[in-house]
Amino acid sequence: MYLAVVGLSHRTASVEIRECLTIANEELTATLQGCLAACTHVQEVAILNTCNRLEVYVVVTDTEHGVREVIHYLSRLKQVALPTLQTHLFTLLHEDAVIHLFRVAAGLDSMVLGEGQVLAQVKSTYQQAQQARTTGRFLNELFKTAIGAGKRVRTDTEIGTGAVSISSAAVELAHAKFAGLKGRHNLVVGAGDMGELFVRHLIAKGADRITILNRSLDRAEKLASQFPQPIAVLPWEKLVIAVTEADLVFTSTATQEPILARRHLEHLELGSRTLTFFDIGMPRNVAPDVNQVPGVWSYNVDDLKEVVDRNLAHRQQMVQQAQLLLEEDATKFTEWWGYTQDAVPTLNSFRQKVESIRLAELEKALSRLGNEFAGKHQEVIDSLTRAIVNKILHDPVLRIRAEQDVQARRQAMQALQTLFNLENPQN
Repeated sequence: MYLAVVGLSHRTASVEIRECLTIANEELTATLQGCLAACTHVQEVAILNTCNRLEVYVVVTDTEHGVREVIHYLSRLKQVALPTLQTHLFTLLHEDAVIHLFRVAAGLDSMVLGEGQVLAQVKSTYQQAQQARTTGRFLNELFKTAIGAGKRVRTDTEIGTGAVSISSAAVELAHAKFAGLKGRHNLVVGAGDMGELFVRHLIAKGADRITILNRSLDRAEKLASQFPQPIAVLPWEKLVIAVTEADLVFTSTATQEPILARRHLEHLELGSRTLTFFDIGMPRNVAPDVNQVPGVWSYNVDDLKEVVDRNLAHRQQMVQQAQLLLEEDATKFTEWWGYTQDAVPTLNSFRQKVESIRLAELEKALSRLGNEFAGKHQEVIDSLTRAIVNKILHDPVLRIRAEQDVQARRQAMQALQTLFNLENPQN
């Protein structure tokens, strides 16, 4: 078995390309299961899908064929021409794939270095793949170890000190561009997790006039009630009116098409006033053509790099320390992978052969003892022979499991296969 990741991110593809590959949450289970069905060389799959990346983690029986199958599957799934897709994709294999996921979980590969939200997204990726039943022994261990590595980095370094999520970066940019938020009308579109973060960051930056607009008015009211300061709520049908009355609009709502475009705003007469959108939806909630309306400005996730650059200095100093921790965890996982690939099949074969010998000899002995004696004492004799076998196997199995040297472990496996005439478990 081999590990690979095929994907694209903010480092390799623009927001226009990334939104073409976005997988809606309700499509994820079918996409995961479809990948297993369509890709004959893929044995396990998990998909990390965020506003900044789409990464497909797979365990394959053949690297070249498995990776090719995944790329063709993505091309068909999202109807993106293969040459266009391949221009923006990256592929990492084996140890490189391991350390990449660990870096992602720790926030080292994020647009906002050290951001904590991506760790929750990695957890969600793992949970969704488990629910879809598309992970097995290898991806389960990979994601559990990656999540632990991400937590360790945040606990043992200061990489998260002053770190910002995409939502807080948007609020920071708004605060910086407009010299504060006090007195400005801030409209938050969407009452999900990102909407909640918008509200929290706005309050922390001194915003005193906030309105939440959401498809579910009940959910908007529930979110507003969590905060001590008064927050207005509006139903979805008031979207265009609410936008025209706002100064700053923060959007993050699940939609496959923009909810706002130039045609909604062309009637505006802003005068000296401006209307500014901070859109972190993926696909984008605000169409690019709104920038053609006089007095209207729109920023998307790629534009937030301006904020990111101002916050890099301290966190950049922590990268080397975090990288060392991740490499330790990656080494442990690689050793586990090697052990699982080399030792487990051989040890299982060894145990099965010894057990088959035990059962055969036990059956002979019981038949010689006669039915009356055998029936009365069969359980005792069975337990005795089982205990003897376990005692004999204990030391060699323990020594092989504890062997850290990969070459020495492989030599031990070969010796075991030769001495006990075991069938090659890899065949």
